Amino acid sequence: MILTLKAKDVLILCVVLGFSFFLFGIATREFVTQQEVMVSQEKLVPIYGVDRSDNKIAITLDGMWGAERTPKLLEIFQKHDLNITFFFGGNWLEENPQLVKEIVANGHEVGNHSYTHPHMATLSKEKIEQELNRTGELIRKLTGEEPNLFRPPFGEYSNLLIKTCEELGYYPIQWSIDSHDWMDVSGDYIVDRILDNVGSGDIILMHNDGEKTPDALSSLIPKLKEQGYEIVPVSELIYTEDYYIEQHTGLQKKVERGRKDG
Repeated sequence: MILTLKAKDVLILCVVLGFSFFLFGIATREFVTQQEVMVSQEKLVPIYGVDRSDNKIAITLDGMWGAERTPKLLEIFQKHDLNITFFFGGNWLEENPQLVKEIVANGHEVGNHSYTHPHMATLSKEKIEQELNRTGELIRKLTGEEPNLFRPPFGEYSNLLIKTCEELGYYPIQWSIDSHDWMDVSGDYIVDRILDNVGSGDIILMHNDGEKTPDALSSLIPKLKEQGYEIVPVSELIYTEDYYIEQHTGLQKKVERGRKDG
């Protein structure tokens, strides 16, 4: 027996099928949108440390206020024949131009630490660019070098900050060991804290005007060398190509053959 559909039945069937395809399209689009949101919200992280096995480490000194102890630090570094990385804020650069030039003349590198030391995770893209560009221009003017390292104040960051850094040619640098030299602690405490935690590829956070920082470094540097560590500037520690950063650790790693992401 052959079944025939009336025109009314055909119309109803078309409406039902059309509505079903419409709903399927919405559901599919919502799924795609959710996937896009998940990708866009993937947490980006700065470089906390570097996956190395050659015992290279970096000592970094942040400077925003105070320069009284910086000449002593330069003497210590010269005595031990090593170079480190300073991260300076805009006001420090403006107040100590001759000292900045001396730092670079001694073979150290100068990174960007923002201009006003704000909570950069709260800033708009325009404000982030202003902070980076203003200090970057000061560094270029004083040193003749193009800065490509940035340390966010307070260690605070966001996806927007990291993406903006990358767009402007900066590697965002955090730290794997906080020396606590900004606290009211002894030089021995600082030394022990670092020695108890240090490993190949570590980035050590210190401050150029910490009260106990010079004494701590005078004792720390020989001990690090005795343990086989080579202290280098951050630019010699990090990888600048073919790398990824572990999201949960901030550890920068070389890309393995056949691997494209972390």
